[in-house]
Amino acid sequence: MPQDGRSWAGFPELRASEAGSADIGSPPPVPEVAAVDRVLRFAGAALVAVYVPGEGVSDAGVSDAGEEELRLAETVGCATSEYGLAEHLPVSGGSPAAYAFRTGRPLWLNPPELASYPEGGPTPPRAELSLGALPLGSDGSRLGCLVVVGAARTGFEAEHRRFLERYSDAVAGLLQAGEGRPAPVPLLGPALRSLRVGSFVLVPNTGLVEADGILLDLVGITPDDFDGKADTLLAHALPEDMHALMSVLEPSTPAFGRRELEFRVRRPTGEMRWLNLSCRLVPGADDRPDQVLGVVTATSVLRRSADDVARIQWLTAALDDATEVRDVGRVVVAALREPLGADRVALAELRDDRLTVTMLDPPQPAAWPETWRAQWRSEWPDAPVSALPTLQMALRDGRTDLWPAGTAFEPGLEGIGTGGLAVLPLPAKGRPAGVCLVGWDQPHEFAPEERSLLTATAALVGQALKRAHAHDAEQELATLLQRSLLPRRLPELPGGTAVARYLPARRGLQVGGDWYDVIALSEDRVALVIGDVQGHSAGAATIMGQMRTAVRAYAVEGHPPDVVMSHANRLLVGMETDLFATCCYAELDMDEGTTLFVRAGHLAPLVRHPDGRTEEVQVEGGLPLGVLAEAEFPMTSVVLTPGTVLALVTDGLVESADLPLDEGMRRTSAALAEADPADPGRMADALLGDVGRREDDVALLLLRYDGMKIRPTRAGWAVWRLPDAVMHARRFTARTLRRWKVEEATDPVLLVVSELVTNALVHTQGPVSVDLTLRAGRVRVSVSDSSPRAPAKPVIVDWESTGGRGLLLVEAMSESFGSVPVAGGKQVWSEIAVPHREPDPAPADAEPRPERGGPP
Repeated sequence: MPQDGRSWAGFPELRASEAGSADIGSPPPVPEVAAVDRVLRFAGAALVAVYVPGEGVSDAGVSDAGEEELRLAETVGCATSEYGLAEHLPVSGGSPAAYAFRTGRPLWLNPPELASYPEGGPTPPRAELSLGALPLGSDGSRLGCLVVVGAARTGFEAEHRRFLERYSDAVAGLLQAGEGRPAPVPLLGPALRSLRVGSFVLVPNTGLVEADGILLDLVGITPDDFDGKADTLLAHALPEDMHALMSVLEPSTPAFGRRELEFRVRRPTGEMRWLNLSCRLVPGADDRPDQVLGVVTATSVLRRSADDVARIQWLTAALDDATEVRDVGRVVVAALREPLGADRVALAELRDDRLTVTMLDPPQPAAWPETWRAQWRSEWPDAPVSALPTLQMALRDGRTDLWPAGTAFEPGLEGIGTGGLAVLPLPAKGRPAGVCLVGWDQPHEFAPEERSLLTATAALVGQALKRAHAHDAEQELATLLQRSLLPRRLPELPGGTAVARYLPARRGLQVGGDWYDVIALSEDRVALVIGDVQGHSAGAATIMGQMRTAVRAYAVEGHPPDVVMSHANRLLVGMETDLFATCCYAELDMDEGTTLFVRAGHLAPLVRHPDGRTEEVQVEGGLPLGVLAEAEFPMTSVVLTPGTVLALVTDGLVESADLPLDEGMRRTSAALAEADPADPGRMADALLGDVGRREDDVALLLLRYDGMKIRPTRAGWAVWRLPDAVMHARRFTARTLRRWKVEEATDPVLLVVSELVTNALVHTQGPVSVDLTLRAGRVRVSVSDSSPRAPAKPVIVDWESTGGRGLLLVEAMSESFGSVPVAGGKQVWSEIAVPHREPDPAPADAEPRPERGGPP
């Protein structure tokens, strides 16, 4: 056994007086040499050396010039001079290193056995030293020898031998990879890092711990986030394992001795990892605990024995929490790959006699056979079971198949497990739900405990996979429902850009009552709507869909914002549901920038001005929809300047159990001010940020108001019901067209005005108005009246008829023609192209005011 005490090289002493300094910033990183010394000392090695063939020595150890020798290439641990290892050893000599190099077999020598070797050992000889010589080679080649000097009188323990043999394999791999390079490369440090063994020194009295970079990486802590305290490391451990870890943090000298235990940590990514901790106590001068020295590894390294019962208990609990198929895949990887030292794990579902791979670890395509990469799909490959006879047989028989190294497989499985392959059918309710593949690159012997673990794991994973698949199908249906209720795409607006985001709650059925909408009311007016029905369930989603449809219908009818909100409120009250809804409605004139806001119990809108300032729009609020049928919804008018960004949000973005509403609005306002308005999509993503485990669904609607590049020119006329009303309407139209310098369109426009005004006066009651608009080479004539009935063209007009041809003439003269309902009636419109040339638009400050009134 390695000696205890402060004489161990590479273990710096931490004192209680350092506690004050440990609280300031992060402790300095542990030097790599010190970390390597710690791990090797704990594995029973005081010195490790690499011997490689000297120049001119072949793989067989034969020198072309007759100089058959091994040359000392690198050492770690105590100073080489302290142990006096020879710089050169003859290959044909009697040293342990030469024997291991020639025979290709490891040699383990306790102190009496080492004394019988005449050369190659430490000089001067010491009665307490032991030695190990491990050949370095691959596929029959002889690359050198690893010599390990230990300070235990009883020689190296079996556990230490297993670890050092793994270490020698890693060194041999680096040697083989570096063949042909002009200069030698470091071997011992990188080889140890590849085994992922971390080390620590703990001072129990202060709670300070010095950890190397590998240990921090195993736990999931970056060096910058580590403050040198044991509590920081323990915070990542699972609560069930805390009791055992506390026994290491607060050791008792008489009963402590050497401790080894397995525990679990939860990494920042959510991955659960099994780790093995091995430690020993260094007593102080008064026999009180002074330091705890230890190493931490993944359980496949330095592992003595796994507690299979504890593993199955953890696996059961972890799979119970795995609600989605990808969660099941992550649990399977955590349970099998590192604990078994596997190189690949694949999980595939069985769907209609086809295998669909849902989890590959490692996920890189290059880590899998060429056949798989050739069949790569958008996500993972799928193949019929009949194309994979090995898997087909395992699924048919329902038993775990363990294939040793060298087994020949069909092309679809070739290369997954050249050193051994475990095929695990995943049963669920009497039929297979899928299959799990575990592969090794190096020859792997399946121990009885592994067989039991694999069989138990397969049964648990099969049931979990079935549950997760049902859950995913349910969520897919919920997502389809949600998407069908929300707009598939937002309209393109002439003077701005609108973007929206929706994120469902991450608990329960992932549907909710949040909704948004962008409604193009006309060529220059748009309505923005955002709302939230109480709850996040299928019932809330249903009410949401009804409310969104109702608000859109009332808005398209031409009602002002307060009337739209009042109608929607009455509709929800009449549904006799227990749910209520909040809503914010904004109607924006894209030409003038004038915006009318109505708020029904919803959050106030946010505005980002062109100079970067943000503020909440002070909109007078009303009651939520569905509470009181006679509720009033006052309007608030705000003028937006080009470059302004309008943001409408729901409370899921700005409020949670640990985030007050005021603080959430402040953070969102700050994010809105910092975001770049040049890209509204990225701006919306910046506002969402990292919402984590959302308690409520989130809806966000952004509009960047740019202003219309070509502002339309308008004029209006109120028609009085007089015998010569049509004549005055024609005179107004002719004057307007002359002022706009589009006399070329006078004849068809006057004809349309005559017919539409005549129809309105003859067939309706109440006020009639004419509105003319010039935009992009077209004149738009709109005649509004108080009748909701749309004009109907006659089906048959004979030669003797005295009427009925008016609408046919209007349609023939127009580029486009139609009718839309508006508040209190309808509007019949016609667009006529201006011949030959397009007029220059009038400047904004010189735009004529619409004419209103009767005859001059």
